[in-house]
Amino acid sequence: MPFSQPTVIRSRRAVLPDGEHPADVLIRDGRIVRTAPHGSLTAGDGELVDLGDTALLPGLVDTHVHVNEPGRTEWEGFATATRAAAAGGVTTIVDMPLNSIPPTTTVAGLAAKRKAAEGQAWVDLGFWGGAVPGNLADLEPLYREGVFGFKSFLAPSGVEEFPHLEAADLTAALAEQARIGALAIIHAEDPAVLAAAPRQPGVHYRDFLASRPADAETAAVAHLLAALYRTGAHRTGARVHVLHVSSAAVLPLLRRAREDGVRVTAETCPHYLTLAAEQVPDGGTAFKCCPPIRDESNRDALWQALANGEFTAVVSDHSPSTPDLKLLPEYGGSGDFSAAWGGIASLQLGLPAVWTEARRRGHTLADVVRWMSAGPADLVGLTGTKGAIAAGHDADLVAFDPDGGFAVRASGLHHRNPVTPYVGRTLTGAVRTTWLRGRAVDPAARPFGRQLVRPHSRPGPTPPPPPRPNAPKESQ
Repeated sequence: MPFSQPTVIRSRRAVLPDGEHPADVLIRDGRIVRTAPHGSLTAGDGELVDLGDTALLPGLVDTHVHVNEPGRTEWEGFATATRAAAAGGVTTIVDMPLNSIPPTTTVAGLAAKRKAAEGQAWVDLGFWGGAVPGNLADLEPLYREGVFGFKSFLAPSGVEEFPHLEAADLTAALAEQARIGALAIIHAEDPAVLAAAPRQPGVHYRDFLASRPADAETAAVAHLLAALYRTGAHRTGARVHVLHVSSAAVLPLLRRAREDGVRVTAETCPHYLTLAAEQVPDGGTAFKCCPPIRDESNRDALWQALANGEFTAVVSDHSPSTPDLKLLPEYGGSGDFSAAWGGIASLQLGLPAVWTEARRRGHTLADVVRWMSAGPADLVGLTGTKGAIAAGHDADLVAFDPDGGFAVRASGLHHRNPVTPYVGRTLTGAVRTTWLRGRAVDPAARPFGRQLVRPHSRPGPTPPPPPRPNAPKESQ
C-alpha cells in the first residue's frame, strides 16, 4: 500500500521536468498530486518528509535488464534483481526475453515469466518479447499480451534457444513489427565481421577486443538500415532501437538515417561511459561484455554524443551469470576472455557510476535524469506514469545524495552473484531512499512491485508454460 495519508516530500534539489529546483512534492494514493515551491505546503497538506539538501529524483527506468528467471535463476532472479534495482534508485525495469528458459518468444513463454515473477518484484517490471527465426506468427499475439516490443540479435546470442536473425528473417520480422506497430530493438553486431576477426584465447583484454571490432557494429547497423529501406518499413513509421552502442563509429550512420526520416534511436550503457579498455587488467573477465568496452577516446566520443542528444537512454544491460562462467581468477578460473561469459552486472550501481563521470565532465543531475529516467520511459511509452516528478505520475522517487562517496564492495551488492567490474572502485552519489508509488522500498518487508504491460494492451488468459529445453552449450 502507498502512504496511508497524503505526504509531502521536500527537497532543496528536486529534479523536475524543467530542471533542478527547491520544491515540495505532494503525494496521495501512490501518485504525485502536484509540485509546489519549496516550503509552501504545510502540515495540513500531508505528513512532511524533509530531505534538506539531499536531491529528489524521479525513479530510474531501466529498459535493458536480463533477469534470467525461470530456467537460469542461479544466474539472476526477480527477487535479487529487483532488490538491486531498488537499492540503485531504479523503480521500473523491462526484462529481456533471453537467458531465461523458456525465452519470451511465445505467449506461453511470457506466461512462464509472469508466473515466476509473481510476488517477487521490489520494483515495477515489464517484459520484452523476442523475434527469432520461426516465430513470426507469435509476434502479434505477444504484442497483444503486453510486451513492450521485440528484441533480435544479428549475431549469435550465445544461447541456443534464442538464435539470431539472418537477412531474410530480419526483413520479415521488421515488416511484421512495422505492421503491428511494435518497437524493434536490435543487438547489432555483424556475424561475418566477427567470424573474420582474430580470436586468440588468453588473459589479455586486447586480444578479446580485437575479436569484437568496431566494424562489427557499423556493418550490422548498415545492414539493419538497409533492411528497413528494403522492406519500406521506414515509410510506414516503423520504430527501431539499437541496443548497447559501444562504438561511436555507428553514430554518423544513425544520424544520417534520422535526417532521412527513419525512426531509429539508440542507447548506451554505464560501463561504456565509465570504464575503458586501458583499465582492464589481465584476466579481468568481470569486464567482458559484447559489444566490448572500448578505449578512452571512444568513451569521450560517446559522452559527446550523449551531450548532443544522440542517445535516447542510458541503461544497464545488466547481464550477470554465476562466477564459474566468468572464469574469474579470484574464483579459481582461468581468466580467459575468449571463453568467459560476456555480461556486466551493474543494476545497483548505474546511477552513481554515471553521476561520478557526468559531474566530472560538467553535466548536471537533470542531465542524468533525462538519460536514465525520462528517456527510457519515453522509449517504452510510459511517459505519462514514469520518468518524471510531475502531477499524475506514479510517486516513484529517489532520495539521492550527490556528494556521498562510497567504495563498491561485493558484500554490499544485492544481485544474486556479487560479481561486477566496479568492485573496489570509489563512486560519488549515494541512494538514501527509494519510493515506489509513494511507499519506501524496504528489503525487510514484503515486495509490492507490479507487472506492467505496454499501454493500451490487454493481457488474455494464461496458457501453461512449455517444457524446458536443453541447457545451452555456448557461454558467451
